[in-house]
Amino acid sequence: MSFENFYQVIEAVKELPPCRLCVAAADDEAVLEAVRDSRREGLVDFTLIGPEEKIWRMAMKVSLNLQGINIIDLTDPIAAANCAVKEVAGGRADILMKGMVNSSDFLRAVLNPENGMRRDRILSHLAIYEVPGYYRLIYLTDGGLNVSPNLDQKKVILQNAIEFLHSVGLAEPRVAILSANEKVDPKVPATVDAHTLKEMASHVFPGAVVDGPTPLDIAVSLEAALHKGIDSPVAGKADLLMAPNIEAGNLLGKAIIYFAGARMAGLVLGALRPVILTSRNEPPMGKMASIALAAYSVARSKKC
Repeated sequence: MSFENFYQVIEAVKELPPCRLCVAAADDEAVLEAVRDSRREGLVDFTLIGPEEKIWRMAMKVSLNLQGINIIDLTDPIAAANCAVKEVAGGRADILMKGMVNSSDFLRAVLNPENGMRRDRILSHLAIYEVPGYYRLIYLTDGGLNVSPNLDQKKVILQNAIEFLHSVGLAEPRVAILSANEKVDPKVPATVDAHTLKEMASHVFPGAVVDGPTPLDIAVSLEAALHKGIDSPVAGKADLLMAPNIEAGNLLGKAIIYFAGARMAGLVLGALRPVILTSRNEPPMGKMASIALAAYSVARSKKC
């Protein structure tokens, strides 16, 4: 199943078993606005961890009704992060979300083996974009975490993303390994890595169609592929774009938002459960869409 927009994801979540989201250091107005909006839509149940008195004050300010929401009173943000990770790892919550805690401290809590949420793989970022005029959501990895991944790291980043796409109903996602052109050039390491990932796809990435190196225009435009005479199984219909490094992914993502007027959701993958780590300036809708996508993934897994 391919979603056209975030509204469809939000509506689909309502048809599935409920999940619980745990917010680490929940004394954050922007996060509480997302909690408010998500609760109004009936997307998930919530556990909020942080200074209870401050959370109540902020909740009143953003018109969030805290009745029925579980609150664990912890004033130290690092302690709150570790507690939230343990709640998810222990099965008392299904999704983890960052609040008013430093990102490095938050991720350190996720990766702490004593907290029980770490898996034997690196974390990676997956961005999801709703682009005006484009016929469906499109996914991009990794423009948020891994700076200059080597081939082995790219393999895991791709595995993380493909597993998530399977979990949200894309049975055979089409993946474009991005580069500046479609030819393999030893002087351009990204093209060599892309070709290698394509060659290993059949046995390493089952249930996905992977092609690369693939220029961006070919990935999203069949007309461009036909004009250039490029025969690619993902031409014009790529579900997932894989950037060669964080600079390319970050720049492409910001261009999609600021030039194309897109809305973005984002998740961190590779841990035991989905992790929501959004930017401070992320609009409430982007945060709610991130919650909806994580909840849809987890709830479908529960249902299966």
